[in-house]
Amino acid sequence: MNETLLISLDGNRLLEILFMAFAGFALSMILTPVYTNFAYKKKWWKKLRSDATTGEKAKIFTSLHASKHARNIPTMAGLIFLVSVTAVTIALNLSRSQTWLPLAAFLGAGMVGLIDDVVNLRGSGNGTGGLPARLKLGLITCVAFIGGMYFYYKLDYASLQLPGIGDVSIGALIVPLFVLVVVATANAVNISDGLDGLAGGLTSSAFGVYAIIAFMQGRFGIAGFCLTIVGALLSYTWFNIYPARFFMGDVGSFALGTALGVVAMITNTVLLLPIIGAVFVVEAGSSLIQIMSKKLRGGKKIFKIAPIHHHFEASGWPETKVTMRFWILGQISAFVGLMIFIIGNYHV
Repeated sequence: MNETLLISLDGNRLLEILFMAFAGFALSMILTPVYTNFAYKKKWWKKLRSDATTGEKAKIFTSLHASKHARNIPTMAGLIFLVSVTAVTIALNLSRSQTWLPLAAFLGAGMVGLIDDVVNLRGSGNGTGGLPARLKLGLITCVAFIGGMYFYYKLDYASLQLPGIGDVSIGALIVPLFVLVVVATANAVNISDGLDGLAGGLTSSAFGVYAIIAFMQGRFGIAGFCLTIVGALLSYTWFNIYPARFFMGDVGSFALGTALGVVAMITNTVLLLPIIGAVFVVEAGSSLIQIMSKKLRGGKKIFKIAPIHHHFEASGWPETKVTMRFWILGQISAFVGLMIFIIGNYHV
């Protein structure tokens, strides 16, 4: 096959993938007024969290966000891109070897988040009335475990790519690794969803770079899936930037984080995920450090409030400045990860 034909084939594939991104964006735009009208009618208001994870009153968080939540902003807008991505993938990009697993994980984790959001809406009103943390973690772990079993037994993945060494077979240990990566990423994205536009912008950067990686690997189905999510997220973020019209809720953040972890596993770039998603790592790490500090140091804190985006808010940064600077850091880390991938695989 000559070079001109290869370029033509790649160009056709690229056009198909870009169309999926546009379809995800367009369908999300169409569904947004439908969701908005219904959410406002049903009063799906996001409740202000009054208690911290460790049990005490979240006084700083309450003071930072009381005026925002006084506007009655609906949650569960993640349903918009959950439906859009699913519809576009089923219609244009359904592949047993590439998109069945990430789509199923995306939907499964989204359903866990949806249950949590619904329970929260019907809760006591302190913003902590969702599913118990252990139950929620257990359900996400079940989704990840089922995905890991399919990954190993049906798709025959059993190796891990190590820089400078190549693929190393780890056999069935790929399943617990899959579970660890997916659960950690799902929770990291969930933790990062705390400011207007923040999670939408960060996940768009991550999925955008993973679309490039998948395309370079010839995994066009994965590339299309990632760009479908990016397209849908651009629509969501248009309405979620400050001042937000709505929030994605756990239905959105768990779906996105789970899918991101699955994509990292399928592209065999799991060691690049902490670089591409460095902001997510810092966000989740800051929460973990804060909790451990309180428990081990008699209630003493490292940050004014965790996760770290709220620390900068409490330090006097406007919400929009925190969001945009975190977007920039997310874009930089994503492209650093892409450069490492290219150097490691193409010896540039």
